[in-house]
Amino acid sequence: MRWDALFADLESQFEALQDSDLYGEVADRIRAEVGKITVLDRLRGAVDTVVRVEVQDADPIRGLLSRVGKDCLLIETERYEEWLIPVEALVAVHRLGPWAEPAVGAVEGKLGLAHLLRGIARDRSPVTLFCSGGGPVTGTIDRVGADFVEIAEHPLDAPRRRTEVYNVRLVPTQALRALRRR
Repeated sequence: MRWDALFADLESQFEALQDSDLYGEVADRIRAEVGKITVLDRLRGAVDTVVRVEVQDADPIRGLLSRVGKDCLLIETERYEEWLIPVEALVAVHRLGPWAEPAVGAVEGKLGLAHLLRGIARDRSPVTLFCSGGGPVTGTIDRVGADFVEIAEHPLDAPRRRTEVYNVRLVPTQALRALRRR
């Protein structure tokens, strides 16, 4: 009887050890896979989710995460505003779910900030730029270079006319924290 109990105890200890080894191996593999996930992958997994985004040099933005590009994201707010935010300007993103999604073959994943800024310049939409170290700048984007944006400053409620433009400002793309378009 004692031998049976001893062998049963040893067998259960051996099974527990094997289970813990398997659990440890699975946990290590999960950690390794999670280590490969990028911020953009996490954001792509939250598309069509209402999020709150903290950005350098701007107030937090709450809205629907509608698209994620290769280096930026687009938020649509309840006030019919669109916010284009470079990933470099992110401080934190709240209300993400647990999912991540790679950019395999996604067109949005290949379109970057410069492409989207050029589209906005082509539309001639009035915008507000939020830049590091300064207040908001309103106007119309005239040019988008390799590493800069040129904006004709004018009031948002006025069309871009020579008589309304009071300054043309060049902003290095790295200084851009967010762009708001109504």
